[in-house]
Amino acid sequence: QVQLVESGGGLVQAGGSLRLSCTASGRTFSTYAMNWFHQAPGKEREFVAAINWSGSTTYYADSVKGRFTISRDNAKKTVYLQMNSLKPEDTAVYYCAADKTPSRDYESVSYWGQGTQVTVSS
Repeated sequence: QVQLVESGGGLVQAGGSLRLSCTASGRTFSTYAMNWFHQAPGKEREFVAAINWSGSTTYYADSVKGRFTISRDNAKKTVYLQMNSLKPEDTAVYYCAADKTPSRDYESVSYWGQGTQVTVSS
C-alpha cells in the first residue's frame, strides 16, 4: 500500500508555470507507476500524464503535450508534474495516483492523493 501527498498548487496567470510534487510513503514507491489526473468543477476526472516505475516511459494527454512534463525521483519517493504555458482551461484539482501500471483510466487506479488546486487566471 502507498499513501500520497500532493503539493505545489496555487494561483498563476495564463502563460505561467507551476511544479506539482507528490510524495509517497512506504517502501515500494519504486515499483509503482505514477499518474496525474485532474478534475474541473462539474467535469469527470481526466488523465493528464503518467510515468512507469523506472521513469523510462511517459504518457501525456494530447491537451498537455509539449507543455507538461512528468518525472520521478525514486530515491525521494516523489513524482513531479512541471506545467508550463498554463492556460485557464488547465484550472482543476490535480491528483496523483499510483498503481502497478500506468493508466489513462482513473477508475482502474488504486491509490490516490488528496489533490491540490491549480487555478490559472486569464
